[in-house]
Formats: sequence, structure tokens, C-alpha cells
Amino acid sequence: MATLEVPQTAVAPEAPPASALDAAYSRITWRIIPFIFVLWVLAWVDRVNVGFVKLTMLDELGWSEAIYGLGAGIFFLGYFFFEVPSNLLLQKIGAKKTIMRITIGWGFVCIATMFVKTAGMFYFLRFLMGVFEAGFYPGIILYLTYWYPSERRAKAFGMFMSASAIAGVIGGPLAGTIMNNMHGVNGWSGWQWVFLIEGVPSVIAGLVTWFYLTDRPEQAKWLTAEQRRLVHEDMARDAKSLGHREESLLASLKDGRIWLLILIYFCIIAANSSLTFFGPSVVKEVGFTNPATVGWIMAFSYLCGAIGMVYNGLRSDRHQESRLHCAIAAALGAAGLALTALFMKQSPMIALAAQTLAIVGTMSAIPVFWQLPGRFLAGAAAAGGVALINSIANLAGFGAPFMLGAIKTSTGLLSPGLFIVAAIEVLATVLIIAFVPRFVKKAVK
Repeated sequence: MATLEVPQTAVAPEAPPASALDAAYSRITWRIIPFIFVLWVLAWVDRVNVGFVKLTMLDELGWSEAIYGLGAGIFFLGYFFFEVPSNLLLQKIGAKKTIMRITIGWGFVCIATMFVKTAGMFYFLRFLMGVFEAGFYPGIILYLTYWYPSERRAKAFGMFMSASAIAGVIGGPLAGTIMNNMHGVNGWSGWQWVFLIEGVPSVIAGLVTWFYLTDRPEQAKWLTAEQRRLVHEDMARDAKSLGHREESLLASLKDGRIWLLILIYFCIIAANSSLTFFGPSVVKEVGFTNPATVGWIMAFSYLCGAIGMVYNGLRSDRHQESRLHCAIAAALGAAGLALTALFMKQSPMIALAAQTLAIVGTMSAIPVFWQLPGRFLAGAAAAGGVALINSIANLAGFGAPFMLGAIKTSTGLLSPGLFIVAAIEVLATVLIIAFVPRFVKKAVK
């Protein structure tokens, strides 16, 4: 298997004055990160609310765990087919047009899901949710590379991506409260109200995106002319320090490094999607059946996950190291999954603590992973490559929930499937340690 090439070791390149540059990036962070953070919270809530509504939806509609698992996972097929085109379009027409389209689209699909009656309709809408959301996550990753140099990106990635964990903090209690308090209102079930109430804000946020988001630093009127100049020079310095990077998408597809990263991220996403869609089921299986209680337990776990993502990203930037930060986090996630499976029947408290560890480890691996593609991809190759990695790897988001649902239906147990997912995440750690070498920047003269 191919390995990631390592540039020659050298001293760090000279950068613009730290205080002025830090002020510019601070303004960028306060302007951009909170907004895209909110968008990702909305996206994540609308994507994973099926994990909570299934607690009552399946019984009302007479569906099996296998139907749910397929429906939860089929979302990622939409991702697979439409992510690369979406990211290439973002590079061509800009972020705000692309993100506006995506956000409004998934909001309307979420609302439409409240009227689902058949498994076929459920599958179609979940696929359509994936189609509309495709491009958002890799698009934001690409978008942030326009605003931050490589040594500042892991922290930015961590702050943005921690929104998925915060969505777990918000989404669980919100869904549980809606299901408990809105059931029967207007003749609708509680799970139907979840889709309606959580879908409307996304449509509104999509409209706001057009007026708020700025595509590139040079277009940012909210930066001073001097700040725009400093950021431009710093980004040029960073690009030069990274050395030659492939800019052709077709050429990058021949590079074994991109396929190595796809395999690594596939293993991480298998664990992440399993925890996302079956975490509430684990909580229910160990004895907590009230939807609101399940939501609050998952909220605590995801709050820990959010802290882990930001901390790991910040630490990665501080030490200028991504490889071990990703590998160790993935190993912790795998250990948490295995311990969850082991103690589900023996000790509910240990099982829940282990699931929290699994969420923290798995989610903390993700921000620093996205430092790796930028080491050798730029331009169109970066736009298409990031989307390609995410789209193919997210097929694990289809396969893992389907597998867990099928195993639960056939055996009545979640633990065998969790052991399998833990082994897959262990593979991510092995691949990183064995095939991804340490990276050091080149000198800039």
C-alpha cells in the first residue's frame, strides 16, 4: 500500500507579525465559525433525529430494526453520488450559493419526513436527505482552507466539527421533549412533530446564508485592507511551505495516498455512524426507556465529545502533529465500543461510560484527520479529493447501521455488531501508524 510522502525536514518559514496576524484570524474566526457551527448543528440534528424518533416511530408504523437500519444508512448513498459534484460546484460558484441550496434542501426534506407511512417512502426521503446534504461537510472543510493556513486549521476544523457533538447535546433532549409533550397535538404523533420543528430552522438558516457568508478573504469587507493583505501573504507563505501539491483531480485519483486516506476515514466513519444511529438504542437497552432521559444521557456523552474535538484540534495545531493525534483518538474510540459491547448486560453504568469514551475518541479523530489531505492536494484536486474521501468513506455510514440493525433483528443483541465496529476502528489506528509517516514543512526562502 502507498504511503504519504514526507517533505524534507526544515525550519519553520518566516511569518508576518504575530499580533496583527492573530487579530486578523481572530476576526475571521468570530465571523465565520459561529455561523457555520450553527449550520452544522442544524444539519446534524436533521440527519440523526431518526435515531431518537425510532424509539416510538418503529412501533407505530410496525417496522423492524432492519428497516430502520437500512433507512438510517441509505442517507449515505445520496452522499456518495453527489458530494464530489457539489464540492466542484462550490469551488466554481462560491460557498454561499452552494451552502444556501444545501441547507434549504435538507430542511424541506426533514419536514417532509413527518408524513412518511411506508418503508419505501422512508428510504426515498432518507436518500434525498443525503442528496441535499451532500457537499456541506466537505464543502466547509474546503471553505476553511481558503481562510486558514495549515498550522491553524485543525483548531478551526475542531471548532466547526464539534457542532456535531453539540447537536447531540441539543438534539437528544429536544427530540425527547417534543415527543413527550407534543404527542397527539393536531392529531400528529410526537415523532412527526420532531421532524417539523427541527426542519423549519434549517430552511430559515439557508436564506440567511446568502446575506451573511463571504466566499473568500479578499471579498471580506468586514476585514480591514491591512488584514486582507496580511492574510493573503500568510496563505501564500503557507502554500509555498507545503511544497508541490497535486492540483488535478484526475491525476490525484492515481495517487495511492488518497485511497489510503479513504480507507482510514471509512473505518472512523463506521464507528461514528454506529454511535450516532444506535447510541440511543444502547441507552434504551441498558434500561433507560423514557425518550427524554435517553436524550439527556446522550447529550452528556456528546458534550464530552465536543470538548474532545476542540481539545484534540487545538493540541494538534500546537504541536504541529496530526498523525498520532488521529491514531490515538481512533484507538480510544475502538476501546470504548468494545467495552460498551462487553458490559451492556453486566453493568449499565460502565456501558454508558464506555459509550461516552467511544464518542469522545471517535469524534476527536475526525478534525485532525482532515489535516492530512491538504498535505498533498490543492486547487481542484483538493475540492474533489476532499469530497471523494468523504463520499466513499461515508458508505460506512450506510453499511454499519444496516449491519447493526440486521444483527439486532436476527439475534436480539447489539453487542456482536458493536464488537465488529470496534475491530474496524482498530484498523484505522493500524493503517495510520503503519502507512502515514510524520510530516514536516519545507523551508521558505
